[in-house]
Amino acid sequence: MKLDMRYSHHPNDAKYYDTEELREHFVIEEVFVKDEIALTYSHYDRIIAGGAFPVTKELKLDGAKELASEYFLENREMGVISVGGDGEIVLDGKAYRMNFQDGIYIPKGVKEVIFRSKDPKAPAKFYINSAPAHKEYPIVHIPLEKARKVHLGNDDNLNKRTINQYLHPDVLDTCQLAMGLTILAPRNVWNTMPCHTHDRRMEVYFYFSLEPEDLVVHLMGEPQETRHLMIRNEQALISPSWSIHSGVGTRNYMFIWGMCGENKTFSDMDHVDMKDLL
Repeated sequence: MKLDMRYSHHPNDAKYYDTEELREHFVIEEVFVKDEIALTYSHYDRIIAGGAFPVTKELKLDGAKELASEYFLENREMGVISVGGDGEIVLDGKAYRMNFQDGIYIPKGVKEVIFRSKDPKAPAKFYINSAPAHKEYPIVHIPLEKARKVHLGNDDNLNKRTINQYLHPDVLDTCQLAMGLTILAPRNVWNTMPCHTHDRRMEVYFYFSLEPEDLVVHLMGEPQETRHLMIRNEQALISPSWSIHSGVGTRNYMFIWGMCGENKTFSDMDHVDMKDLL
């Protein structure tokens, strides 16, 4: 298991970063590494984000010194959404089938987590979010059809999309982790615009279902100090609580959002008026 460490930043410092520094601190350039579990540990609310990409072998999630625990989920919970071929996640000896866009909640206390693909020619890709946890809840497998649906936007504003809420209080219990998959309708390219911040929790965005020649222009920063980053397929961004998190693509796409912090109230947002963006 690879674990990259990222530290927190004051917004007054971050606004002076050039593109290279912004990417170094906030972009996860390579989420999926063949036959590896590659994770990024952010000091923003102690979230961990990354991917498991079992191609020729199964992968076991281990503990790490940085977690101060004997095993990975001793003091943590985790959400996983499948974005590749068919696979399985084995939790303390029980296998859970994971097809494309299936999600699963894995609680604190699960000791053994193994990722594997059904077919190495069409390997599974498991996108992972994890946050500190204080209580054990049941394991819940969530196929796309069981996620809570929220339909937002319209064709005129190029932001028609469906938010599929997997780890959400109306779907299951978690300690603090929220997670879901947003799918933009054909010929719609904007996400989270009009934008917002939420000072009570941070967020990570993972963009996928983009062609190699396509990209998303992701907007971050305080509303009066916005910056942009060019994000390619299967890259992720760490979004601090003080930052907006919005993007426009060269075509429609999907993205997975994960949040942790003070609460799990999805609608707890500080909306930003379009005229106040700079």
